[in-house]
Amino acid sequence: MQNIDTADMAIEIQRSLAIRALRRSNVRRKITEYLNTISPKTSYTSEIAYQVGATTSNVIGALRGIHTRYREEESLLQLHLVEEKTSKTHLRLYGITPYGQEILRTIQDRHRP
Repeated sequence: MQNIDTADMAIEIQRSLAIRALRRSNVRRKITEYLNTISPKTSYTSEIAYQVGATTSNVIGALRGIHTRYREEESLLQLHLVEEKTSKTHLRLYGITPYGQEILRTIQDRHRP
């Protein structure tokens, strides 16, 4: 019984961290929202940057983490909100995960009047 409670607690902690990361970073949130609008398609970093109005380095930081600005443990990939795929031309493509869609819906539902 205690293992079930621990697993449930771990899931809730993960959800809380994901929600917090999206609330704290406008870039993370915009990337997630953009990838949600094009789902199930994927996109590459410079296209994402153009669509959300951010620099490519900020998009890479939000997706993967950069030591100076975006913590890796709060990156969209580490939080499992976004997944990375490699194209035949070795281009990194990013798409939202079902979990990312769920977290985004949770945030949007909380902000509805």
